[in-house]
Amino acid sequence: MVHNGDVIVDCALYEDGRRLTYDVACGSLAALDAHPEAFAWIGFAMPNADELTEACDLLGITDEIDVDEILAPHRQPVLSVEGKVVHVVLRTARYVDREEKISLGELTLLVTERAVISIRYGHASPLSKLRHELEAEPELLQAGPTAVLVAIIEQVIADYSPALNGFEQDVIEVERDVFSDGGPQPVRRLFRLKSEVRTFQSPLEALPEPLARLSRLVRRFAHPDVIEDLSEALDQLDRTVIRTRSLSNLLDAALTASLAQTSIQQNEDMRKISAWVAMAAVPTLIAGIYGMNFRHMPELDSTVGYPAVMIGMGLIVFGLYRFFRKNGWL
Repeated sequence: MVHNGDVIVDCALYEDGRRLTYDVACGSLAALDAHPEAFAWIGFAMPNADELTEACDLLGITDEIDVDEILAPHRQPVLSVEGKVVHVVLRTARYVDREEKISLGELTLLVTERAVISIRYGHASPLSKLRHELEAEPELLQAGPTAVLVAIIEQVIADYSPALNGFEQDVIEVERDVFSDGGPQPVRRLFRLKSEVRTFQSPLEALPEPLARLSRLVRRFAHPDVIEDLSEALDQLDRTVIRTRSLSNLLDAALTASLAQTSIQQNEDMRKISAWVAMAAVPTLIAGIYGMNFRHMPELDSTVGYPAVMIGMGLIVFGLYRFFRKNGWL
C-alpha cells in the first residue's frame, strides 16, 4: 500500500508494549507474521474505500466487514461484532465558541486480536497525543488492542468536558441576559443554543448502551486494568450525560423566563400606550366639541371662556396622568 500522509496519520507495530524500532507503513503489515506477539495500530484520517480495503486485506479481515457501511456517516454510536472484528463508532465533539456551535465528528474503530484501525472524521479528539502517551506506558500497551480501544474511548469521553465547558459559559451568559434590566430578550440565541445541546445530547445519551455491552464483552478476556479503565470511562460518561441534561433544563427554564419577560414587557408597553391614548383623548374630545360650530355656546362670548376650557382640560389630563402614574401604568 502507498503510504499517504494525508490519509494515514500513523501506522506501527507494538510488541511487548513497545513500538518497534521502525515505522511500519501499511505495505509492511506483513511484518505481523514475523512478530507473532505484536499487534498493529493504523490511524486513518478520512480514507476512501480503496485505502481502507487495502489495509483490511493485509490484516485478513476484508471478508468480515462491509467497507461501505463502515465509511458511511453514522448519526449514533455503534457497537457490532462480526467474526473476529469489533466495530465501534463514537461521536466526537468540540465547541466552536465564535459560532456558539458544538461541532460533532466521528471516530470509527475496527479491533481484532492483532490490530486496531482508527478512522477519524472531523477535528475533535485527535489521537496522536494519545498514541504518544500510550507508548510512554508500555505496561498498558502489553494488554494489546483492547487497551488501545479503551484508551481511545476514554479520550473521546474526556474531550466532551471541554466542549461542554465552552457551551456552559455561553448558557450562563445568555441566562444573565434574560434577567438583566433593559435590552431585548435573547430569544433567538436561546433557541440556537437549545438546538445545539439537543444535537449533542442525542448521540451522547445513546452511547452508554453500546459501551455497557462492550464492557460485558471485554470482561471475558481483557486485562483487569483495562476493565477498570473502561468502568471509569462509563462513570465519567454518566456524569457527562447528567451535566448535559442539566444544561438542557437550564436552557428550557431560561427560554420560559425569557418568553415570560417578553410578555410582561409587552403588557407594560400596552398599558403605557393606553394611558397616553386616554390622556390624549381629553383634548381631542373637547376640541371636537368646539369644532362643531354650534350657534349657541355661552362660553364663546365670555372673556374667560377660553382660559377656563384650557385650564380645565389641563387639570383633567394632569389628573389622569397622576392616576396612571400611581397605578404603575406610566
